[in-house]
Amino acid sequence: MEQVPIHRTTRQLIEQTRARAEALSQVEGLMAQARGTAHDVDQTMEVTVDAQGRLLHLWLAPTAVNWGAERLGSLIVEVAEVAQREAVQDSYNKVALLLGDDTTAMIEQLSGLPAPARLENDDNGMTVEEFQRRREQRLAQEAPRRRPTPQDEDDLYSFDPSSLRSDR
Repeated sequence: MEQVPIHRTTRQLIEQTRARAEALSQVEGLMAQARGTAHDVDQTMEVTVDAQGRLLHLWLAPTAVNWGAERLGSLIVEVAEVAQREAVQDSYNKVALLLGDDTTAMIEQLSGLPAPARLENDDNGMTVEEFQRRREQRLAQEAPRRRPTPQDEDDLYSFDPSSLRSDR
């Protein structure tokens, strides 16, 4: 087994370990702040839950009584499940911004709650190719109307593409 030398001082390693411990201590708080909200297709209800599925808000339109008690109850549960998936995804997105994708994937595996964006039956949205095609069309339409500014270059290098990932 090949040994790899460490190019950091003991003090640097201790500081790095403390920074990681501080970041990890914030994970529970970040996950507790995650929320998900969903409505039914008829807009007769809105449900907000946290990542653990605790009901935080339930709004029912006056017309919700038309569903009947049994159907209304099952519809509330269905909408709450959608809201919880959104809350779980929100929690992983927040944690990933703090700890990075690799550590977040490890937390995801340990928790037993897969990121909803990774579910096989989930709508994966548009493909990279479709995104690029639409981007090129949009830029072609904007090109005659807009001149690049020096600030545009600064924005290009300050943008963090990992903030767009939805598979956390």
